Amino acid sequence: MKKIFLILFSCAITGTTIVFAQGNTQPNKDNIQDNSIVAPESLNEHLATLLHEWQIDFSKSDNKCSQGSNIMFHDSVYTKRLYDLPTEMELSYNQVVRQYIDMYANRRRDVVGYMLTIGEYYFPMFEEALDRYGLPLELKYLPVIESALNPVAVSRAGATGLWQFMLKTGQGYGLQINSLVDERRDPHKSTEAAARYLKDLFAIYGDWNLVIAAYNCGPGNVNKAIARSGGKQDYWQIYYNLPRETRGYVPAFIAANYIMNFYDKHNICPVESVCDMAGLDTIYVDNQVHFNQISEVLEIPLSDIRRWNPQFKKDRVPGNYQRYALVLPTNKMYAFLEKKDEIMNFRRDDYITHRENTDEYLVSAGLSVSGNTENVYYRVRSGDNLSKIASRNGVTVSQLRSWNNLKSTRISVGKSLVVKKKAVVPPVQQPDDALVAQQAADPETVTKTVNEYYRVRSGDNLGKIAQKNRVTVAQLKSWNGLRSDKLSIGERLIVKKETVTVEQPKPMQQVAETNTQAKDSSGIISNYLKQQLEGSGADGVGVKADVSAETE
Repeated sequence: MKKIFLILFSCAITGTTIVFAQGNTQPNKDNIQDNSIVAPESLNEHLATLLHEWQIDFSKSDNKCSQGSNIMFHDSVYTKRLYDLPTEMELSYNQVVRQYIDMYANRRRDVVGYMLTIGEYYFPMFEEALDRYGLPLELKYLPVIESALNPVAVSRAGATGLWQFMLKTGQGYGLQINSLVDERRDPHKSTEAAARYLKDLFAIYGDWNLVIAAYNCGPGNVNKAIARSGGKQDYWQIYYNLPRETRGYVPAFIAANYIMNFYDKHNICPVESVCDMAGLDTIYVDNQVHFNQISEVLEIPLSDIRRWNPQFKKDRVPGNYQRYALVLPTNKMYAFLEKKDEIMNFRRDDYITHRENTDEYLVSAGLSVSGNTENVYYRVRSGDNLSKIASRNGVTVSQLRSWNNLKSTRISVGKSLVVKKKAVVPPVQQPDDALVAQQAADPETVTKTVNEYYRVRSGDNLGKIAQKNRVTVAQLKSWNGLRSDKLSIGERLIVKKETVTVEQPKPMQQVAETNTQAKDSSGIISNYLKQQLEGSGADGVGVKADVSAETE
């Protein structure tokens, strides 16, 4: 009690006004004071980080005006300027708004100078989408406080892009998010999604300040604040019931509207850039392509392609999955169309490293030990190139060149190419009736088939190989699972099958019994065999590898 009395007595002496946030006591929007607000995350970002992520070259700027010192105005000036702006939203003034205006005009004036230039590219895009959905155009300044107009911004909570969508919210509004593409970073698509989201929130609250608050902290937190305030539907009347981070959000938005309209009154100049943010166009890509391929063929700086297309997280357009929009300058767009095949084939194996099919490794590792592989052929058509054929068949260009002994990537229409090598399981050979009878009569012997191989050389065909080995072409095709007469140089073929009889080892139990009978007097050997039999099982039986010989 003494402590409370001392605090009240001290406040009375100093003339300090205390506004209690408990109960239903509601502040007036004109005398709101709050020293515990948290500034939006983007407003605390270092300029060096922003310059890197904006990816705009400001080093060669030649500004016509110089930044002067900040000029501070009386509250009545700020109040009138905000009130006179032709806006649908209520942009009221109070001391919290004043704090944010001072921050923009003083501590963050350098960032404002850069954002004014970047805004020349983004603001018309935002206005077009907002106008299409019938929303207030002043909402275009929302990304100023959300992301500082940084399309690749990521908050501590994981909100991403200009409009800072969380993953689930972004997906709920149709934005595609995967390992290679994040459309929350796509300026066009994220702006479209943000406009739809803002319109849905306005349908709930009917008050733009509440909409802005809900955009920041979610409708659930706004609804709780409304309930705690006794059902008040005015942002400033529920102010102290909102999360601490959200209290500064609407004031920061109002201050952003002020500084973007009256920056010159505070001696802030737009920082000029040599980068041309206009004159861009869109082309749809339906094939996988890396930014480096575009950059090197069209002679465009890689940083420019990244700046125009921030939605592609790994510098790769996964066009095989679906068609994606690629943003390029208009003149480069026509060059892309003219050199599309050259771009797609340029160092493709270096930049597009994912393998579509790895059967070849399984084949080379042992599936085709018997030489049972089948070539799949394709006849080249007009408009084909090795890249297209490789992509279509799930192989690489280097494989096509190796299989077909190609010294360059040029191919002629009508040429037959090996495009795949399929492993073929050889047909199971049925033993002769005589051998079956022999095995039944003599259970201690088994029959085995031994394959003899031949490696195909230049000029060989099935007829020659069959004649040389005194077999028929039909036998060769059957043994090797061949569906056609075509052969590949270096391919291994089964050219003979010889059946041999092998004596079968006696079972361990029979050996043990024989030894026990022969050496009944030796207890040591008998006990040893008994222990071995008790400790052995089916797993102890080894499988002998097939024996094969190869002839050249």
